[in-house]
Amino acid sequence: MSVASPAAAAARGALVLFSGGQDSTACLAWALDRYARVETIGFDYGQRHRIELDCRRTVRSHLAARFPHWGAKLGEDHLLDLALLGQLSDTALTSERAIEVAANGLPNTFVPGRNLLFLAFGAVVAWRRGLDVLVGGMCETDFSGYPDCRDNTMKAMQLALSLGLDAPMTVETPLMWLTKARTWALTQSLGGDALNDLIVEDTHTCYLGERGQRQAWGHGCGQCPACALRAAGHAQWQAGREAPASA
Repeated sequence: MSVASPAAAAARGALVLFSGGQDSTACLAWALDRYARVETIGFDYGQRHRIELDCRRTVRSHLAARFPHWGAKLGEDHLLDLALLGQLSDTALTSERAIEVAANGLPNTFVPGRNLLFLAFGAVVAWRRGLDVLVGGMCETDFSGYPDCRDNTMKAMQLALSLGLDAPMTVETPLMWLTKARTWALTQSLGGDALNDLIVEDTHTCYLGERGQRQAWGHGCGQCPACALRAAGHAQWQAGREAPASA
């Protein structure tokens, strides 16, 4: 999706799809840096890693405390019960099973329709709250092959939501073309070491819901696809920071 200019965004309000993970926290910081009013929405769908729902509160609280200029813009949080999605799904994100690639070529962490439902319910809340921008961490560059993360899917949803609500509803995906290394660089540019330290310490991305061991890149099992992507991206970003400047 295209990204609105800072000047155009200044007077608008945004609703961030906020899971409590690295990507959604990057999106929240990005939105707070651009929009006059920002609210967040999360979804409880019986996810295996539902510890992320607890992390959401911590991230919001610490973000507001450490960045008062953003805290002044940070509005209400909304948590929706989407248990039906978990009941309809038979995936490694909603049940205890090994993570693997399914016969259709997709990883079995794919929850069919998840992002479509998130955007639809998010748009309803945004419309009711007088917000006209939805911000999500969908990404085509470092992703697991999920079709509901594709740019064309987001464009189609933006059109459908705007038509269905009879009101413009912009879908912003600031991470769509970023690698995980560039996502770390983005948050560094937005909030420096303080923001990246918060992401390492407070966010949750591990599919297995493990928070025991803290790695350089954050808490997690270190083995699942989400942890592997996060770790590799952090290592690449750090290597880029430490590389000497070219002459």
